[in-house]
Amino acid sequence: MRPISQRALGRATLARQHLLARSTDGVLDVVEHLCGLQAQAPDPPYYALWARVRGFRPERLADLIEHREVVRIVSMRGTVHAMSARDALAFRPLVQPLLDLDVRTNPQYRDHLAEVDLAALAAAGRELLAERPRTAAQLRPLLTERFPGVDARSLTHGVRGLLALVQVPPRGIWGRSGAPAWAPLDQWVGQAPAAAPVEELVRRYLAAYGPAGPKDAQAWSGLGRLTEVFDRLRPELEVFTTESGTEVFDLPGAPRPDQDTPAPVRILAPFDSAILAHADRTRILDDDVRRQLFTVNGIVESAVLVDGRGVGFVRIETDRAGARLDVRLLRPVTARRRTSIEAEGRRLLRFARPDVTDAQVRFVEPT
Repeated sequence: MRPISQRALGRATLARQHLLARSTDGVLDVVEHLCGLQAQAPDPPYYALWARVRGFRPERLADLIEHREVVRIVSMRGTVHAMSARDALAFRPLVQPLLDLDVRTNPQYRDHLAEVDLAALAAAGRELLAERPRTAAQLRPLLTERFPGVDARSLTHGVRGLLALVQVPPRGIWGRSGAPAWAPLDQWVGQAPAAAPVEELVRRYLAAYGPAGPKDAQAWSGLGRLTEVFDRLRPELEVFTTESGTEVFDLPGAPRPDQDTPAPVRILAPFDSAILAHADRTRILDDDVRRQLFTVNGIVESAVLVDGRGVGFVRIETDRAGARLDVRLLRPVTARRRTSIEAEGRRLLRFARPDVTDAQVRFVEPT
């Protein structure tokens, strides 16, 4: 086992995430390399790709969604991701036990579903959604006809957890979106899901987020007992010891830049996987910064990275007069780096609102 510094861990993660240098790869290749993009809201995947892909334009992802090569689906940690159809077919079955458990134990719904035949609920939901994609509002009355007396929202929650469902366009299409309407994954892409070996999931995780340990992979995926998987893979992996004495693993030959490799200013997406994919997030975020990026209502702000570390976050505000990027710094930065943040912020505004002529970047005090 070789030692690895916290700074070197951060540089390795930034390299895997295409945050040291923007990628020239195709958008689908980048989506697959990252094992999907956080997509709780429609726009974050677009911002995540803007930060990682040189010359990225929104229509490049929108086209992939409309042509069913990328799908919006509940997957890692039970959250919505924009994933390639190939990865959704391979990885969604691996997290299905997590979603089944949520249906049985979620305190908001479990009592309402306690007496419901879940197999019958899944069959009813599949039949209704196979007819045509439906929103929650459209699905609820149809389910209550079949399960009278049962809370409609709980029935809909059960269907969403028990079945592998895709949020169909226009949901997730840049500038359009709309309420989520669901269709069965296999019907939407024309192929049945087939679970990949969990070892393959771990290898893919390390390629995009390593070096990392079992607790990190569990925090990213929501799966348990991954220590056993890492132990099986140990002979083929490189092993390091962090400054805190934790064992982390990596793929042989994977990018691990020198810890002093320059890291440019980057503005991440809301809910960006780069800051959600590890149990120990200190490779990029100090704990006090993380606490201010992760809000009490479940929002994860768009982090600003300077020299590979989180120093604040941004929010885009728009009105009829124009667009503004508010930068809230949580760490002092030099005048030169403020200029770099402002330049990157202007590029982000041109991406987000190319129709606006009055676009401003301003530094504001955190609330």
